[in-house]
Amino acid sequence: MASHVVGYPRMGPQRELKFALESFWDGKSSTEDLQKVAADLRSFTWKQMADAGIKYVPSNTFSYYDHVLDTTTMLGAVPTRYGWEGGDIGLDVYFLMARGNATVPAMEMAKWFDSSYHYIVPELAPDVEFSYASAKAVNEYKEVKKLGVDTVPVLLGPVSYLLLSEPAKGVEKNFSPLSLLHKILPIYREVVSELKAAGASWIQFDEPTLVLDLDSHRLQAFTEAYSELESCLSGVNVLVQTYFADVPAEAYRVLTSLKGVAGFGFDLVRGTKTLDLIKGGFPKEKYLFAGVVDGRNIWANDLAQSLGTLRALESIVGKDKLVVSTSCSLLHTPVDLVNETELDEEIKSWLAFAAQKVVEVNALAKALAGKKDEAFFSANAACQASRKSSPRVTNEAVQKAIAALTGYDHHRATTVSARLDAQQKKLNLPVIPTTTIGSFPQSEELRRVHRGYKDKKMSWEEYVKAIEVEIKKVVKLQEELDIDVLVHGEPERNNMVEYFGEQLSGLVFTVNGWVQSYGSRCVKPPIIYGDVNRPKPMTVFWSTMAQSMTARPMKGMLTGPVTILNWSFVRNDQPRFQTCYEIALAIKDEVKDLEKAWINIIQIDEVALRKGLPLRKSEQSLYLDWAIHSFRVTHCGIHTHLCYSHFNDIILSIIDMDADIITRENSGFDEKLLSVFRKGVQYGLGIGPNV
Repeated sequence: MASHVVGYPRMGPQRELKFALESFWDGKSSTEDLQKVAADLRSFTWKQMADAGIKYVPSNTFSYYDHVLDTTTMLGAVPTRYGWEGGDIGLDVYFLMARGNATVPAMEMAKWFDSSYHYIVPELAPDVEFSYASAKAVNEYKEVKKLGVDTVPVLLGPVSYLLLSEPAKGVEKNFSPLSLLHKILPIYREVVSELKAAGASWIQFDEPTLVLDLDSHRLQAFTEAYSELESCLSGVNVLVQTYFADVPAEAYRVLTSLKGVAGFGFDLVRGTKTLDLIKGGFPKEKYLFAGVVDGRNIWANDLAQSLGTLRALESIVGKDKLVVSTSCSLLHTPVDLVNETELDEEIKSWLAFAAQKVVEVNALAKALAGKKDEAFFSANAACQASRKSSPRVTNEAVQKAIAALTGYDHHRATTVSARLDAQQKKLNLPVIPTTTIGSFPQSEELRRVHRGYKDKKMSWEEYVKAIEVEIKKVVKLQEELDIDVLVHGEPERNNMVEYFGEQLSGLVFTVNGWVQSYGSRCVKPPIIYGDVNRPKPMTVFWSTMAQSMTARPMKGMLTGPVTILNWSFVRNDQPRFQTCYEIALAIKDEVKDLEKAWINIIQIDEVALRKGLPLRKSEQSLYLDWAIHSFRVTHCGIHTHLCYSHFNDIILSIIDMDADIITRENSGFDEKLLSVFRKGVQYGLGIGPNV
């Protein structure tokens, strides 16, 4: 019985690649130094998977910055502003495309589906000349082969690459990058030919856009692409891999009919309806790569349940055609639980990071082959039982409060315009008041204060004094600049989610649970393991201190429940909406305490509202219903800040948040966004463009 991993984290167990990249960018290390760190990480990763018993180990999933950018360089699709004149694309041009410099802007980034990862968006025009300009996929396959490991080279599929691209600046907006399909396929043929010549027996094409709502024209492009590639695909097994959601029925039919393809990979964690499609019919003599180990969350797999799913699939596709896999790349999980030396042992036993997930995949494959590790399965069952019965997971008071929310929509009794009038009479602000969004830069000296207090080298009193000095500086600066509504600068906060998460029960933080967001930037999401509750006020002390320093209004600054949810690893033993409501009730308690302390303007940041939006339109309204309702639960907040998302299609849901003022990051966007918010003005909403 075979095992497979879709992809693996790139940063390294201790973020070795991050530090190597930043050292290189700062001119403190050479290209050779960076390449050595990268080679060591690749070797470590490949050997780790091979040693764990994985049969189909992926290669070409490593990247110095982003795998979509790697595909852009493979195709030689370099925008002219970077001055590339042909030949192999080196790291200088590569990083210039990713990061830009003082004179040349970087290529734009966008969210990778509904994950926390961001990719570099290809900029394409009708006259782009493609050329094979980076042999990275072939070079890495040869590199790992020398180590004695035969891998499955991974390529972003040609159709998904084009569907994820945008028209370059100056190109007609109705230009479809998909029209370039037949121009890029010769490059793919060249890459496939070289991989075959190097000895590759399998090649993985990632086509994740197959889970989206695609019209017949876009679906037809998959049929055309793989028909055109069919001749060069003979002599090698091709896997087409999907992930992140169910594959719609029509897309499933197109996918499983593709020519030249030997196997199909599905996310069976987020794509449970796909199971029904497989049961309804799967092509004979084709391989099914069953993604039953979650690549997007950190909970240990319920091995007994997964084994049951796999046995049902085995009866459909046959024992020799079933491959146990991850639901998607493990890029979205931290690297190794072994590095968590400070985590509570009980909670730690419930978790699995990338290294542990690889072991789970192999354990399931062995069990299917009749070589079940009984001790491993028993230990897993004990951990599952421990999590279900642990008293730290359930809080009866929270459960009662959640039950009481049913049947009440939390719309306020007064209209927005009536509230704005009352607030204006009280606050007496000018016609166009000014404010800032909240956090001011933190100096190295302030970071030392944080470290000193965290390491218990500083008393609470000393810490408060140091933070008070910082707040005074920020207040004085804003008053000198004649800002109307002030912020305290948030010098006491480490991160807009972590700060609140550390003060809420039901959440826990890791030391090394880093996940790549983009380039060298990593985030460390909190883990929501139980019912969320606020034991005591979280921000009132600092907000009242700041308000006492000025006669001008001082904003209370909170992170919204949907953002905390979407930027966390969320418990999978209850619906996400229930966890969101729990967080909302905790934030509501904080809002009430800020109001009692005479903080008259409260800003609630919902910067990740769109991150949780399901990929399929049919599922979006349900999400927006509970996400917006959760925000209204926090309620008396009069100012919500939305950031870094396209809101054109959800503006009515944003209005339904029933906030008084909507502010939106607008410095990097053109006037189109303001035209969208005209709709808000029609409803009497206050608008704050962040210019």
